[in-house]
Amino acid sequence: MTVSILGKGKKIARLRRHARLRKHVSGTAERPRLVVTRTNRNMIAQIVDDTRGVTLVSESTMASDYGSFKGTKTEAARKVGEQIAAKAKKAGITTVVFDRGGNKYHGRVAAVAEGAREGGLAL
Repeated sequence: MTVSILGKGKKIARLRRHARLRKHVSGTAERPRLVVTRTNRNMIAQIVDDTRGVTLVSESTMASDYGSFKGTKTEAARKVGEQIAAKAKKAGITTVVFDRGGNKYHGRVAAVAEGAREGGLAL
């Protein structure tokens, strides 16, 4: 992914940080990558094996079981982390490398990681 250095703004800065992060972070079969995508409304988490280019497990606040969820977006993000950890355990995944997607490790992004740790994943 190439990012133009001419543009300014939050989105360009986040894409630049993500490209810089992805130079060093890659998922393998033994230790796949936990990718967190943050939008204004939703949180999406995927566990990806980059060597095969396959998404192994995914979870999102857009799933049907979040329709009746009452709570803050941060609480929903923590629940996403717990759910993805449960799905990962069923798939035989115990350790992952965390990819914050260029976002700061703060707020909802950190809540997903904490929820995954509580669910039993080693980050």
